[in-house]
Amino acid sequence: MDTEDSVSQDNSTVESPDVGFRMAATAVAAESSATVDQVVEQVADELLAMIPDGFDRLEAAIAMTVTDETAQVIVSDGQRAAQVPLSRRAIELLREARHLAATSAEGPWWRFLAAVTTTGPARIEFDYGTEPFPEQQLFPPQAYLADLREYPRGRLPVWLAAYIGHGDRQGRTPSAAAQVDTTGGQSAVPAGEGLPPLPVLWARWAVVSAAFVAVKSPLGPRVTSALGWFEGSTRSGSTLHRLPHGKAVLSGGIWNAPELDAVYNGGISMPQFYRGAPDWVADPVLSPRAANGLMSFCYWWDGNAWYRGESPDANVVQDALPGVWNEDAVYDVLTQVLGGNASSWLTALIAAAETGTVTRALLSRSFVGADIDLDSSYYQLILAGVAE
Repeated sequence: MDTEDSVSQDNSTVESPDVGFRMAATAVAAESSATVDQVVEQVADELLAMIPDGFDRLEAAIAMTVTDETAQVIVSDGQRAAQVPLSRRAIELLREARHLAATSAEGPWWRFLAAVTTTGPARIEFDYGTEPFPEQQLFPPQAYLADLREYPRGRLPVWLAAYIGHGDRQGRTPSAAAQVDTTGGQSAVPAGEGLPPLPVLWARWAVVSAAFVAVKSPLGPRVTSALGWFEGSTRSGSTLHRLPHGKAVLSGGIWNAPELDAVYNGGISMPQFYRGAPDWVADPVLSPRAANGLMSFCYWWDGNAWYRGESPDANVVQDALPGVWNEDAVYDVLTQVLGGNASSWLTALIAAAETGTVTRALLSRSFVGADIDLDSSYYQLILAGVAE
């Protein structure tokens, strides 16, 4: 059943303000003597009136800027669910509530979330963008820029500030990379402590991936023959691209990295992530975060060592990688993922992966249990090239 209903105004083209979203919030004169709480109470009453006969609950997620709105409104009775349109009156009240909220320290909210029942009080939440908005409730950047013109704010969540203001500053096309002169003093530096050599890092990444696949988890890292990727539970993540001749690029982002906050909310220059980087460090092998302005580190392996430009020392980005920093870290991740399916052979499995000598028999001794997907797990190790 289709359960989404959208109400939208015409989107007009707006010009991007230079630093509008960094301006201090200004008071907006209220056109009504009502308070925000009073208007929100009216919204709740309007939503309650929208519940049809035979239903007893309504849940609404309403995203809004000065130019756009979209609403998902679902009614249910415990067995059935159906969509209903958001009333024009509710939209008018929500716009009034946003306008009144502009005088608060937080500024007007971006999404209004409500759960209303016929038997109890309404539950209301205001979403200020601490977490990224669902894709179906994310507007084009122009909508947020127009809103910031009307309601300037002191700062934005890093992800939203990057979304509307990254300006492709983290991109590095192959053409741009080829034109960089690396002989003029802009040299790279060692990546820092803790990052294992590429062959070891790759093997450990593969073993951790195999464990997540073994327990049929949709989460955790994965590998192909030349790519490893990871998205952590804390929204940090990375990609590891292997290139010919023993080279590699490791890049990604720490969620709400202070360096990016300083760029987007403080107005400082973007770090020179590619300072001193060779020409094979380019967009096709960079983390997708670079295209969204949310990459906070980039390291490259030249066949002998890891290097970086103005990325942080590698030991501060551990949350963006699976547990690959040392054997103990790998062992801890494996035991946590496998639980009762782990065995005393795990240490031997890790050592075999680092020497490229994992066998199916060793894997079956290491990952035990009736629910283990041994074939898919072993295939991860085959792809990574660490299985015999």
